[in-house]
Amino acid sequence: MGDAGEASRRDRAWDHFCRSYWFPVYAFVRRRGEGPDDASDLTQAFFAKLIEQDWLAKVERRDTRFSTLLVTVLKNFLIKQHHRDHAQKRGGGEQPVPLELADAERWFGREPATRETPESLFEKRWAHAVMEAALVRLREECEATGKAKVFEALGAFLSREPAAGDYEAAGERLGIQARSVAVAVHRLRADFRAMVREEVAAGLRDEGMVDEEMRALAAALGA
Repeated sequence: MGDAGEASRRDRAWDHFCRSYWFPVYAFVRRRGEGPDDASDLTQAFFAKLIEQDWLAKVERRDTRFSTLLVTVLKNFLIKQHHRDHAQKRGGGEQPVPLELADAERWFGREPATRETPESLFEKRWAHAVMEAALVRLREECEATGKAKVFEALGAFLSREPAAGDYEAAGERLGIQARSVAVAVHRLRADFRAMVREEVAAGLRDEGMVDEEMRALAAALGA
């Protein structure tokens, strides 16, 4: 039972990781000059390789930031793949990532032209993916605990301060006073910060390194 539970936890962790962070990997590969189909193949193969090596189990022992480590592993992977037969070597047909090529190219096409390096752009995409992953987890938790309506009414205040009358309008939707809305927003923001911190920690036990991850996240979002 314990082994089955651990396997289920690992599967959930991998599913979350692949779904949340495939686009920074895909966009990095595209920025390195690969076309859409090849970038899709390489992205699938990269995640298949990480799963095969149970890479997530090793990141708790890392001595560098998660995104830095991942992009280093990705660059090494691309070097090794460069001279191989793409059709035969890329993942053996495995599709660990729910990658919709049309969506990937639409998102990639929206990005402005820039002279930034693929590495610095990866950091920005990673940071935005972390925030989105934490937001999805918070929404799912609210839904699971019967607070879906609260999230729907107050979720917008996670990324902005209220304008005049916003709390009153939200209170009417929820049937509570504006001051109670303020308290609920404070709690929701605290939960969100905790989930962001958990997301960037990725298994770390060293609080100092988690703090470093949070500082780097803030820097990437503000860049």
